[in-house]
Order: sequence, then structure tokens, then C-alpha cells
Amino acid sequence: MKEIFEWNRLFFNELPEVFLLEVIFRSTVMFTILLLTLKLAGKRGVKQLSIFETVIIIALGSAAGDPMFYEDVGIVPAAIVFLVIIILYRTVTWLTGKSKRFEEFIEGKTECLINDGKFSVSSFKKETLAQDEFFSELRVKSIEHLGQVKHAFIEPSGEISVFFYEDNEVKYGLPILPALFNKKSKTVSEDGIHACTFCGHTQELKKGTAKCEICKKEEWVEAINTKRIT
Repeated sequence: MKEIFEWNRLFFNELPEVFLLEVIFRSTVMFTILLLTLKLAGKRGVKQLSIFETVIIIALGSAAGDPMFYEDVGIVPAAIVFLVIIILYRTVTWLTGKSKRFEEFIEGKTECLINDGKFSVSSFKKETLAQDEFFSELRVKSIEHLGQVKHAFIEPSGEISVFFYEDNEVKYGLPILPALFNKKSKTVSEDGIHACTFCGHTQELKKGTAKCEICKKEEWVEAINTKRIT
């Protein structure tokens, strides 16, 4: 029967002191795996916190929680984990201050998703962000169509920043309200200004079929130019 406050078990879990070297190695490997996994998950997977901040929280939370109630986890190995995490944190922070490329890899960088009322297709492809999810973010900001939006950016935190046209500058744009967007078709039913559903480019079309001048796609929806109501 185990006794309470068996000091060797409590601090070392009856393991040899050399095991602490293995703890250092394990902590470094798991920290790196966490960092890379959340990096691959993308900005939206860790919205509001940076990837690096999320890694620190997960790593410290796990290191602090296990020795609190698992008797087979020693306090000293857990303390070593804390020490290793802090050292890695300070190292990564130092490297981000020294290297812009490393900082962008760890924290991510701001990407322009909409420029002058049209999708920045190359930037949009880099992000793990579905079109429906992006439209939902815009609708929350009372946006009806892309012609109201001068620029939109996805920040390193995953937040969407939007800059609007003045009312007298609003253009025809791709509607993002479901009732209008879902009327998209490869056949233009009547003459008028239409928006490409892929890139948001607008052009005047005649009845029939047409390819977008920008992305060469063939799916269209009637463009609108309503002012933004706030």
C-alpha cells in the first residue's frame, strides 16, 4: 500500500534522476509538434490568439494539470517541463525579433483577401478559409455585396478587418446574401452588370454565356450596388 507524501514518488515518481534528460527531450519534441500542428491548422483554427500563444497555453496547461491529480506523474519532471517551455518561449521570441521570415512563419502575416471590391484570389488560396465562412464574416459586418468593400484583410489572429468605400464610391459588386448569391448560373438570363462568383470581378454581359475576363470562370450572378446601411 502506497503512503501519502512518499517524497521520492511525489517528486520523481520513483524514477532515476537521469530521466530528467528524457523529460527535456520529450518536452522539446512535443512543443515542436504542437507548434507545427497548429500552424497547419491555420489562423482560423486559433482565432483571436496567435498560434504561438496557443502552443504556450496548451503546453503549460498540460504540464501543470497532470501532476496535480495523477500520482504517477512526478512534480520535478513537470517542473522541468515548465522550465523547458519557458526557455523555448524565450528562444522563439528572440528569433522572431531577429528574423522577419521566422516571425511570419510563427505568427503568420496579414493577407489581403479583397482589393477594390474583388477577391485577391492568390491570397485567398493561401488561407484555410471557405468562401461561405468568409461571406458569413462579412454579413456580420452588415455587408451586402463586395462593391461596398474597398479592402479586407485576414489578420494573424484570424480576425477579418474591413475598410469600406464611402457611399458615393460604392460600386457594383458580387452579392453575398444567400438569396441573391444562390441565383448564380452559367447562363446569363438578361443583359446587365454581372459578377463572377469565383473572383468577384464585375462586367456588363449580354444574354447567353461568357467567361470572366480575370479568372476565366463561367459562373455569374447579377451584381448589385446598394449602399451600406449601418
